[in-house]
Amino acid sequence: MTTPPTAPWSEAAETVASAVGTDPTTGLSPEEAARRLAADGPNELPSKPPVPAWRRLLAQFQDPLVYLLIAAILISAAAWVLEGAHGVPVDSLVILAVITLNAVLGFVQADKAADAVAALSAMTKARSTVLRGGNRVLVPSSELVGGDVLLLGEGDQVGADARLTQSAALRVIESSLTGEADAVSKTADTVDAGTDLADRTSMVYRGTSVAQGTGRAVVTATGAGTEMGAIARMLDSVEEEPTPLSREIAQISKMLGVIVVVIAVVTVATLLLLADDLTSHTVIDALLLGVSLAVAAVPEGLPAILSVVLALGVQRMALHQAVVKKLTSVETLGSASVICSDKTGTLTRSEMTVQEVVTLSGDAVVTGIGYVPEGEVSPDADGDGAPDVESLAGDQLAEVTVVLSGGAMASDAELAADEGVWSVIGDPTEGAFLVAERKLGTDGHREGRFERVGEVPFTSERKLMSVIYTDAHHEGRMTIISKGAPDVLLERCTRVRRGTGEEELGDGVRRHFTDSISAMSGRALRTLGVASRLLTAEETAAVTQALADGGDTDFSDLEHSLVLAGVVGIIDPPRPEAADAVAEAHRAGIRVLMITGDHPATAGRIAADLGIAEPGAQVLTGRELTDMDDEALSGAVARTNVYARVAPEHKMRIVAALKSQGHTVSMTGDGVNDAPALRQADIGVAMGITGTQVTKEAATMVLADDNFATIVAAVAEGRRIFDNIKKFLRYLLSSNMGEVITVFGGVVLAGVLGLSDHSTSGVVLPLVATQILWINLVTDSGPALAMGVDPSVEDVMGRAPRKPTDRVIDSSMWAGVIMIGAVMGLATLTTLDIFLPGGLIDIAGTSVDDLTTARTAAFTTLVLAQLFNTVNSRSESVSAFNHLFVNRWLWAAIALGLVLQVAVVEVPLLQAAFSTASLDLTHWAVCVVMGSLVLWFDELRKVVRRARARG
Repeated sequence: MTTPPTAPWSEAAETVASAVGTDPTTGLSPEEAARRLAADGPNELPSKPPVPAWRRLLAQFQDPLVYLLIAAILISAAAWVLEGAHGVPVDSLVILAVITLNAVLGFVQADKAADAVAALSAMTKARSTVLRGGNRVLVPSSELVGGDVLLLGEGDQVGADARLTQSAALRVIESSLTGEADAVSKTADTVDAGTDLADRTSMVYRGTSVAQGTGRAVVTATGAGTEMGAIARMLDSVEEEPTPLSREIAQISKMLGVIVVVIAVVTVATLLLLADDLTSHTVIDALLLGVSLAVAAVPEGLPAILSVVLALGVQRMALHQAVVKKLTSVETLGSASVICSDKTGTLTRSEMTVQEVVTLSGDAVVTGIGYVPEGEVSPDADGDGAPDVESLAGDQLAEVTVVLSGGAMASDAELAADEGVWSVIGDPTEGAFLVAERKLGTDGHREGRFERVGEVPFTSERKLMSVIYTDAHHEGRMTIISKGAPDVLLERCTRVRRGTGEEELGDGVRRHFTDSISAMSGRALRTLGVASRLLTAEETAAVTQALADGGDTDFSDLEHSLVLAGVVGIIDPPRPEAADAVAEAHRAGIRVLMITGDHPATAGRIAADLGIAEPGAQVLTGRELTDMDDEALSGAVARTNVYARVAPEHKMRIVAALKSQGHTVSMTGDGVNDAPALRQADIGVAMGITGTQVTKEAATMVLADDNFATIVAAVAEGRRIFDNIKKFLRYLLSSNMGEVITVFGGVVLAGVLGLSDHSTSGVVLPLVATQILWINLVTDSGPALAMGVDPSVEDVMGRAPRKPTDRVIDSSMWAGVIMIGAVMGLATLTTLDIFLPGGLIDIAGTSVDDLTTARTAAFTTLVLAQLFNTVNSRSESVSAFNHLFVNRWLWAAIALGLVLQVAVVEVPLLQAAFSTASLDLTHWAVCVVMGSLVLWFDELRKVVRRARARG
């Protein structure tokens, strides 16, 4: 692009547009935009260069547990040297191989988690509406280029620095850039070149958001050239605060580390005290075992496994239209106890359709559903909701035409078809008028007659919008057309349209319309009124002068003495799956609240249809909430499920009241004013289709399909992921507990087991260090990752939500971990005793092995016990044989573990590396039976647990 002025805020908008080579009325051509994007690069903030792969791999070695393994290598190498350095240092090389393999696995797992986060981030990237070749198009903000014409509306996030060319009641939140909390009024008027950033009212900046109004602006800077880009270059990355789950797992790892170090020290001291001859070899062996025990007993792969499991779960959610922005948010999502949902688009289809039109001359019905402009507008004289045979005619036709055309003109929406698929760009309710006008067939009469010159934008506080047009049929006069909530609009009307004329709006006529509004609301229709009036010559002159001055003029003082044209009833039918989703939420112990800005009768009817509330249940309005103090509100939210005519501040109070009662709250929202409530909620849910970019930034989760059922499905997935985290924690901790008990018990009970009789130095090792490391390698990561994708064994939606105070690993789980670890250790030591002469068990024909063979059998039993433990750990109460074969990944991990164990026992090269010997069928049979004791013991424990639960 050509170079923009250095201070575009001080130059006229036309001058800036010319300087950047664009037409503010049509924007750039698609071809020119593509050329500039290729030349200037994407509109992205500067960021730190990615960390090279080699540095990320080296980072896997920067861990205290790895340092312990390195110490083990040095100790083993020292022992090899002291023994004369014969052959190769097998133990040192094996431990080095284990370290390297663990680092590679961690590197791959970390990359997978990072890729998942990047993919999810791409799904929630900001988009901007621009003019390209005179057409409104929605493009990724990263594709904005200098000279693009931005179309700004309430809730939009500004995608690049830009000079305003038009504005209508435009207010922008610039706190992310200037620190100013209040929204700043913006106009197209120039300001001095030396004006501070916060006072440049003719500019909008990347990263800020539109709080109110509309505007057009020409992009003057993108990417690193923006004000936000200048700040980004000075920023360092900020560490995220750990979640409760992360903190608890860190505490567990630290606690285990301390316990195991103590055990290792005691074990080493015991070995040295029991040694008959304290040689350097004895000391080296004792130190090597202690270090190996410390490493083996701590699940060092836990952080990487946790990240991958969360990443895989979040990816599954994304496939089902729920985009969770942070991996660790899953733990909160699964514990939701209250879902506060909007109505429109979330519980309903969000295909707003005008169904009824009420005017002074009678009722009319509109057939057809959705955005496809197929249907008819017919009279409904008997009010039964079915179209009459006769066609619209006379006064009623004239009145309905004004209502539908006026609603279509008081609109910023566009109706478009793409390959036969009709859609609305803009507000769905405004789009409903465009569709209905086409069905009436009168949309063509406006062409060439009206020109829009001004507007008073809709805001959630005003519940009203107006537009000002010049009318070729009334030379020298302008017309204002207003559309909004009927109760608000009626207060501003003094006359009513009859045919092509008008008359006084008396009390009887007001009752006619208010009764019709109540009747339509009772049928779950959203009601909107349309009114207009011809401005006086003096008002027209004042508007003309204000427009010529180019200021940001507020024309809301013209919204009076309006002529009511009529009221429409708009249907947004419930989603067919919403009722089932509500029922599923209730079954899961989750309370569902509907919070909407619609009429109370409409909200109550939809809520009753969906099972959110009983028919005739209380519906609290925003005004009633305003009149309540916090204590009264707390009581009200405990018993009321439906809220209507609420403002954003009411949502925040409802969330605060629910959280004060100990609930984990999910809140949905789409408008810019919903962002504070979403941020305050435990789980902020933004609409992916209708939601503003500001709301998406504030949310925890974005619904790609704006569907309530997706929230419930995401909660179920969150519960399943959390259950799977508990599964692999139960597995890892109990398996490591078994290792600790085996090694410590074997050393302490060496004399009882007959181990002491098989050592010339007095130092007795029940398992050598490389065997312990092998166990950790074979039985940790694979099965644990497989459990992370385990289908639900239990009915996750058949229980109450998890309380925020509940620990991931509670006392019951710790008891199970200790018991299973004890059985595992006992089975391993018993196997050792069976095959080793001189112990408690001396079965004829079995206790004749040498130490290496007996160790190999014990080693194999411990591995098999941990593989049996994989099916145990899938539930604390459900039998392992329930849904035994549903997880093919788990069985693949078990099969791989078996194959590797057979290899390490039978392959000569691995025998030398891991101090093993071949086993015959008797050995293998005993190992399988002893290893399976873990399974049978846990099955018995689960039977007792289920019996206690029933009793």
